[in-house]
Amino acid sequence: MNDRSPLQADDDRTVLLRGGTVHSPADPFATAMVVEHGRVAWVGSEGAADAFADGVDEVVRLGGALVTPAFTDAHVHLTATGLALTGLDLSGARGLTEALDLVRAHAAARPGDRVLLGHGWDTASWPEGRPPSRAELDAATGGRPLYLSRVDAHSAVVTSALLDRVPGVGALAGFRADGPLTGDAHHAVRRAALAAVTPGSRADAQRAARAHAASRGIGSLHECAGPDISGEDDFTALLALAAAEPGPRVVGYWAEPVANAKDAERIRSLGAVGAAGDLFADGSLGSHTAHLHEPYADAPHTGAAQLDAAEVAAHVAACTEAGLQAGFHAIGDAALSTVVTGVRAAAAKLGPDRVRAARHRVEHAEMLTPETVAAFAELALTASVQPAFDAAWGGEDGMYARRLGAGRARTLNPYAALLRAGVPLAFGSDSPVTPFDPWGTVRAAAFHRTPEHRITVRGAFTAHTRGGWRAAGHDDAGVLVPGAPADYAVWESGDLVVQTPDERVAAWSTDPRSGTPGLPELLPGGPLPVCLRTVVGGRTVYTRPNE
Repeated sequence: MNDRSPLQADDDRTVLLRGGTVHSPADPFATAMVVEHGRVAWVGSEGAADAFADGVDEVVRLGGALVTPAFTDAHVHLTATGLALTGLDLSGARGLTEALDLVRAHAAARPGDRVLLGHGWDTASWPEGRPPSRAELDAATGGRPLYLSRVDAHSAVVTSALLDRVPGVGALAGFRADGPLTGDAHHAVRRAALAAVTPGSRADAQRAARAHAASRGIGSLHECAGPDISGEDDFTALLALAAAEPGPRVVGYWAEPVANAKDAERIRSLGAVGAAGDLFADGSLGSHTAHLHEPYADAPHTGAAQLDAAEVAAHVAACTEAGLQAGFHAIGDAALSTVVTGVRAAAAKLGPDRVRAARHRVEHAEMLTPETVAAFAELALTASVQPAFDAAWGGEDGMYARRLGAGRARTLNPYAALLRAGVPLAFGSDSPVTPFDPWGTVRAAAFHRTPEHRITVRGAFTAHTRGGWRAAGHDDAGVLVPGAPADYAVWESGDLVVQTPDERVAAWSTDPRSGTPGLPELLPGGPLPVCLRTVVGGRTVYTRPNE
């Protein structure tokens, strides 16, 4: 990866961890691990660890704690996450009145902010069933510029003062005189709002987001940026900060179409590893902008396509020829059909082996059909997905069912079908859309609201650790074996179990004779493991207070 620096370089010390449980395929009964020069040097038993004790710089006594690979979050927006952590978060608002009260209090507390920023409103459970009007927001802010993104970040409500900063916004697609903005209008006001964030505030937000990720046992983050999301200055500043300061690694993706080698080189010059991430083929289900084959159940349209198959094919072909990873944001079934058709056309032009070897990726990939699942496998497309979406919006009474009807909603996020077909999975959060919560994400996949889409805890854990590294082109990481990067987390957890595969998925065994490393029991409603320490490249980037 191109994300190392003197401060985040591999630690030169030799460290012995002992007296715990080390989750490693090299030894399913391992209780100790040696880290040297930022890499795993040895994994084994407590008795064998005695041979290393006198020759190391530090001994970490685990006290029965669990050591696992650090998680990789394969889809994040770090500045937006940090701004939500340090600013106005409406995700807990229980209705319109409470949301307006929070806006009013935030405006009063931030008199010097040029633009007020907030995120996370969702009217699905609000008794009023609608977002704040422009007039209500104007009154709550005293006429100041305000940008409030919906929980899915694909629409926003704003004040009149912010609209005044965007000449011609009323003529852009997605503009509404008094309602949430989508499409081009939303992108334009978002650019104007984020342009008002000072470099210092932006860096503070990025630090807050990385620190929060580290506290959740996350060692790597895939930043999904682009001209319609955060801007070049934000992206390059984030990569520079991550290179200069300890914390989780940051792998950058830049969502801009590539037509030729010159375009690809410009993407690389920004520090991106791919022209991928949120290169939008469509929008989101919550904002009625995901592109569907059939109309929404609660709206008389099919959303909107933002790319056609020819544009997809041209981007994939140019990226493949330049040795650059390509990718798209695609949620609706029509958008996913467009992506598959385009990638297949690129494969017909260049040869399927070249396209497969490039490991192009698709973000979200929610409304898959058996045909598009098979095409993902055929084209070696990585599915970068967010199980917390199903936990938040799935089920018979969830947002998916309201948008699509119960029948179509039950087809969403078919993780078991993807794994059966051999499609690589990489798990993420899309933070700030859903929070950093890796064990909760693993549980959401294992206890999917649609039972036939559930996968084993082991499969979900792999998708959230090794899967993210593989999605970025690295097969030697995300697992604790000799030679792998020493990116790991230490956890306080309950009993470790091995999930036994059957049609219910949620079956468990504590029999050590299975020869399979155990993982925490993640039954719904039960406690999740607590992160005690996170280490990246052998360097500690988080320690739980009082540990």
